[in-house]
Amino acid sequence: METKGYTQDGTVDLRGRPVLASKTGKWKACAFLVGYEAFERMAFYGIASNLVNYLTTQLHEDTVSSVRNVNNWSGSVWITPIIGAYIADTYLGRFWTFTVSSLIYVVGMILLTTTVSMKSLRPTCTDGICNKASTLQIVFFYTSLYTIAIGAGGTKPNISTFGADQFDDFNPQEKELKVSFFNWWMFSSFLGALVATLALVYIQENMGWGLGYGIPTVGLLFSLFVFYLGTPIYRHKVKKTKSPARDLIQVPITAFRNRKLQLPNHPSQLHEHEPQQYINSGKRQVHYTPIFRFLDKAAVKDGNSSKPPCTVTQVEGTKLVLGMLLIWLVTLIPSTIWAQVNTLFVKQGNTMDRSLGSSFQIPAASLGSFVTFSMLLSVPMYDRYFVPFMRRKTGNPRGITLLQRLGIGFVIQIAAIAIAYAVEVRRMRVIRVHHIMGPKETVPMSIFCLLPQYVLLGIADVFNAIGLLEFFYDQSPEDMQSLGTTFFTSGIGVGNFLNSFLVTVVDKITGGGNGKSWIGDNLNDSHLDYYYGFLLVISILNLGAFLWASSKYVYKRETIEFNEGCIELESKALEISPLGLQV
Repeated sequence: METKGYTQDGTVDLRGRPVLASKTGKWKACAFLVGYEAFERMAFYGIASNLVNYLTTQLHEDTVSSVRNVNNWSGSVWITPIIGAYIADTYLGRFWTFTVSSLIYVVGMILLTTTVSMKSLRPTCTDGICNKASTLQIVFFYTSLYTIAIGAGGTKPNISTFGADQFDDFNPQEKELKVSFFNWWMFSSFLGALVATLALVYIQENMGWGLGYGIPTVGLLFSLFVFYLGTPIYRHKVKKTKSPARDLIQVPITAFRNRKLQLPNHPSQLHEHEPQQYINSGKRQVHYTPIFRFLDKAAVKDGNSSKPPCTVTQVEGTKLVLGMLLIWLVTLIPSTIWAQVNTLFVKQGNTMDRSLGSSFQIPAASLGSFVTFSMLLSVPMYDRYFVPFMRRKTGNPRGITLLQRLGIGFVIQIAAIAIAYAVEVRRMRVIRVHHIMGPKETVPMSIFCLLPQYVLLGIADVFNAIGLLEFFYDQSPEDMQSLGTTFFTSGIGVGNFLNSFLVTVVDKITGGGNGKSWIGDNLNDSHLDYYYGFLLVISILNLGAFLWASSKYVYKRETIEFNEGCIELESKALEISPLGLQV
């Protein structure tokens, strides 16, 4: 596979021709990609971080409805990547799926900017009494939002994996750079989020929603122009199977058909291709693991059957997906906690003293910038100091394993929601002392009391978000890496839907009859502290479930074979440089 300076992993240019390693890929190609990620995140967080305020102040929705609608939209943005990833892995490839989807995304942004700019598409108010939004106004607004969600379905899972494709796994130096890629990819994402929560939120509330949405729309168009300038130096992965997800169906069916067959005494007796076949195809051979053994029967050789058994590599690919599914399930509660940043944290902040000086009022949604600030500070510290220090202690080239990284993030997140609970208990005490009852009365307690929970969630995300993205990409079967990263995005999506469900159910149960809803329209006469306490309890229980799931997980081990020899890849066996930004 390696000939005269060409990439060793079989990547090609847009026309399908082999590419030179020295002139393509690596960070010089990724430089054209990170701009899009920054502007896309600026657009997304410019909407998501302040959407709950737009829905309540402009469309005049109640608190529970606005929180539910924000979570449903955010959930859709994060869950539609399942479809986009499947299309990329099975039909169009990452580049063309991203191209089509990014255009849909831009159309959605243009529609949304138009919607919030035109008075005829917003409810009117007379003498302080505001009309409810008409059916046409609601349809136009939510059509714009969900057009963006459809576009994000094709861009989100493919742009990050397309960036990771710029690094050759066969080349040890490029393999090193790839480990740091996800840290710095998320760093660019954090920059976009920071601009959104600091600048765009202020512009929306003080200079107009149209301008606040128009700026990221123009930025998105500019970033796409820059993205296509890098086309000559991009590397493209070649599809090695027609339908990568087919094994997920074929392996369980074959295992069920062979359920009465006896497993051999040694895994080497299971069906597997000869090494030469992997050499010729350029595919990676996945080693046997002793988990989910009921699937091993799919690789049992049956001389009486006309249908060939599955290979060990096919079976192990299915096992990988099942193992990732277990980890995915225990990320749903942490995603639910993160959903509070753009919903209840904002509504909570609106009730507090937001003064900064004599005349300036801090937009409550701008506190989300402290999540981003803590991320931006923590990523370089993690990459430059934490990883080398832990590498010396553990001997693990990553410093700690991917699952240990997630576990640390979950613990920090529990601390964040515990602090959020304590702050809300204090806010309720202040309300009682000052006899505050009205929904628009300001609680004499600084909004900066919320800072610790925002900062801790940002630090937790350096472990959680980046760790999950890297984990699901790294552990996915070779031909399913776009689909694999949707475990990351769909977890966030389902977490948002779960929060929407919890908020609705809690409101109905606690607000039924003559009861006082925990999450009422008037947060000064509700019990948000009880809801935060509930989230704290289920987070602690979820941590126990995560520890159990991670104790059962077995990391992927692959062998890449080629004519000159073979390289064994293991997710923990990667030598990395501290920053890995070399071109």
